[in-house]
Amino acid sequence: MNYFLTPEQELIQQIARRFARERVAPLSAALDEKSEFPRRLLEVLAKTDLCGVYIPEEYGGLGGGMFEFCLVVEEISRVDSGVAISFAGTGLGTIPILLYGNEEQKKKYLPDVAAGKKIGAFGLTEANAGSDSFAQETTAVKDGDYYVINGTKQWITNAGEADVYTVVAVTNRAKGARGISTFIVEKGTPGFSFGKKENKMGIRASTTGGLVFNNCRVPRENLLAKEGMGMIVVGRTFDQSRPGVAAQAVGIAQGALDQALKFARHRVQFGQPVIRMQAVQHMLADMAIQTEAARALVYSVARDIDSGGKGVAKAASIAKVFASDAAMKVSTDAVQIMGGAGYMKDYPVERMMRDAKITQIYEGTNQIQRNIIASELIKERDEW
Repeated sequence: MNYFLTPEQELIQQIARRFARERVAPLSAALDEKSEFPRRLLEVLAKTDLCGVYIPEEYGGLGGGMFEFCLVVEEISRVDSGVAISFAGTGLGTIPILLYGNEEQKKKYLPDVAAGKKIGAFGLTEANAGSDSFAQETTAVKDGDYYVINGTKQWITNAGEADVYTVVAVTNRAKGARGISTFIVEKGTPGFSFGKKENKMGIRASTTGGLVFNNCRVPRENLLAKEGMGMIVVGRTFDQSRPGVAAQAVGIAQGALDQALKFARHRVQFGQPVIRMQAVQHMLADMAIQTEAARALVYSVARDIDSGGKGVAKAASIAKVFASDAAMKVSTDAVQIMGGAGYMKDYPVERMMRDAKITQIYEGTNQIQRNIIASELIKERDEW
């Protein structure tokens, strides 16, 4: 289908696709088996300049936006979404700085991220603050020219691997949601350490772990926006980043469809390739329908974000829900089409099915996304 990509966007897509096929694909099985962070692959990606695809040119990036970011995430996820989310996790940690950082903060952090010299992460989730992100227990107490942070985060993408972390903490519990703030915390800051590395079902090339703050003193100039704006920063960040998760899901779905098509053309049963069987053809057709529909949603909302569209929360949530549900269905059907072979680690579809599940869970479960969609529908004025 023609998605009206500009020549620059086509080039970005081609570079990301070549990187995924030539550099990522040969290592995917081993990275998954060992649960190994793909640092060397990210170093190769940095040489393509794609690490800064969504960062403005004045900070060393390519000057693209969330649409270009989604193109890269999709193409890498088509081969290995664990590697893709290692890249995308930096985007999640960087978006708050793009949106709310002052000029000094942007000049300090964005050029190194754009060059691939530094990796980012976003510290929000806690043991008792998952879907209920307002239930933050990590605190940041002002002490002269510093904030002293205490608390623990869990299930943080790129934990321990990242150099720059955007961290959410309570600065005034009496104010409730308006008493939560966000901070930039650098790896190596005294009092900042890391918890255990999680042993996950999927996206095993991506590192997920805990952040531990024990009287961690962060300079007050590392406060993002203003005190009390933390949940606004989080909300707007997720509005922009959720299409990235949806793009990851589209990539998984497309990769699973690719593998199923390849297998069905060559697998012979009852004297003919299984792709000749109508039952298999119908499954493949449905897989293609779901993948293309998900892609159209993702591209649409990403373009809306880049054009400065307001009220993108509903569209971002719709794209995330639809694409992640499609990825789960398409990857499961790919395993089914491939039968016993699909269940074996010799083929990548079993990994894709495992990887797909997390897209229905992180950055807001699909149940939470439906709450957001319904809330936005209720707010909309009846124009009939």
